Amino acid sequence: MKKLVFATNNKNKTAEIRAALDGEYEVLNLDDIGCFVDIPETADTFVGNATQKSTYVVEHFQLDCFADDSGLEVEALNNEPGVFSARYSGTRDNERNIALVLEKLQHKTNRKARFKTVISLLQNGENHIFEGVIEGTIRTEKTGAKGFGYDPIFQPDGYDITFAEMEMEQKNKISHRAIALKKMIDFLKQQ
Repeated sequence: MKKLVFATNNKNKTAEIRAALDGEYEVLNLDDIGCFVDIPETADTFVGNATQKSTYVVEHFQLDCFADDSGLEVEALNNEPGVFSARYSGTRDNERNIALVLEKLQHKTNRKARFKTVISLLQNGENHIFEGVIEGTIRTEKTGAKGFGYDPIFQPDGYDITFAEMEMEQKNKISHRAIALKKMIDFLKQQ
């Protein structure tokens, strides 16, 4: 069975991929391969950061790897926070990051936004890119206690609730990450 590393320490994400690939690959995470460094994400694009992570694993562990990078893009803020989503306020503090987005949107009527995930799959020396996007709007205040990051202020198009008000199962079916992962999984199953 071919080995494939997911450049994450998140055991839930790893289990989800293992189940989706249905035993066609041995899916390992960073813990499984003994990678305990904080892999740099210094690029200025989602593609760049995802590729940086997958390349690090391939170069240091000689195993095929996929990595993702995600973030929120708010139209009226020139697509900020973008690649800086996790540390938009200067720290990795979700509350402060949300507060900064809401503050910057205070006098704006355009509240269109999108969540985007990009996956870099480095396999047999080739980099394959998969993208998932979900469009929505930014609420004026937080609602819901589930999820993480900007979920309490992001309302996906076609829904009247935020990601933070959705059950995880529902969010995982429509999210940007789910869309990108489905594209990658379909690609892997066709091989």
